Amino acid sequence: MARKRKGRKKKKILIIFLVLLLIAGGIFAYFYFFKGQNVVGKVKDKVVEKKLKIVDPNSKTRPIAVMIDNHDDAWPHAGLQDAYISYEIIVEGGLTRIMAIFKDQDTELIGPVRSSRHYFLDYAMENDAIYAHYGWSPQAQSDISTYGINNLNGIYSDAFWRDNTLYAPHNAFTNIESLEEASEGAGYDTETDQELLLNYNVDEISLESKEGALIANNISIDYSYYHNTSYTYDIENKVYNRIMNGIPHTDKITGNQYTVKNIIILKVDNYSMDSSGRQDIDNLGTGDGYYVTDGYAVPIKWSKQTRESQTVYTYLDGEEIEVNDGNTYIQIQPINQELLITE
Repeated sequence: MARKRKGRKKKKILIIFLVLLLIAGGIFAYFYFFKGQNVVGKVKDKVVEKKLKIVDPNSKTRPIAVMIDNHDDAWPHAGLQDAYISYEIIVEGGLTRIMAIFKDQDTELIGPVRSSRHYFLDYAMENDAIYAHYGWSPQAQSDISTYGINNLNGIYSDAFWRDNTLYAPHNAFTNIESLEEASEGAGYDTETDQELLLNYNVDEISLESKEGALIANNISIDYSYYHNTSYTYDIENKVYNRIMNGIPHTDKITGNQYTVKNIIILKVDNYSMDSSGRQDIDNLGTGDGYYVTDGYAVPIKWSKQTRESQTVYTYLDGEEIEVNDGNTYIQIQPINQELLITE
């Protein structure tokens, strides 16, 4: 009897063990085959949100616009690859200057910095940017006061310094940290609610099928008898290499040639406004231009209603342009100078 009871007990324990083993196996199979598949499926089906790389559209950081000396004695420049938008416009003597706009960057060296010209203020305002410069023309000084533009002037601000290994006036530099500290010290708003100037698309835009599209592997933009800016297309990297007066436009620190994703060309009238040959431009109203990206150029229209308002760029059918994710150079070219866009 004792042996029978022991046998039944062992059998009972074995059955319980087998039942527990089956339950454990079932749980394992459930999580491995069903839950696991769901997890994998969710990962596979999950849409990865694409994000802009050139600028964060949700960022409230206020941009900083820096006036860049573009006399050939000021070359090479420093820090311009970090600017998300740069404007190049004619100044006196057939030269140009560049206004580079930075947002959410920590660029350690920017320059050489040069003095303000009043029409650059229009483009600082349309980006709600704090305006950094070293000196000013009489008209720029007056307009900065009239429009209440938050500005940092190297004549008065310690956010700038001169590199004594270079010749003045082509030796003034700054950096983002110094400009941010000076902006806070001046009590300027360092946040903005203004929308970005350009409509960026995270998906690559092709202009090939747009009205009037041209193959644009080489672009030559004359500003005067003295200055030409040109671009050549790098098909492998889908960017344009920047060139000035036939010389690659390179960075002082890295030695790398500057590259550009988007080029917007505006044609405007310009004329001398004083005995020093300082320029004025007719940049209000409407006009013609081109948008260039990824090896193609299309004709566009531009319109700017007031000095403070944002410039609007449209295709010929009136649709507002979208630009590719990358930096943009806005080339504001005298209307009587030659523009060549070729294969």
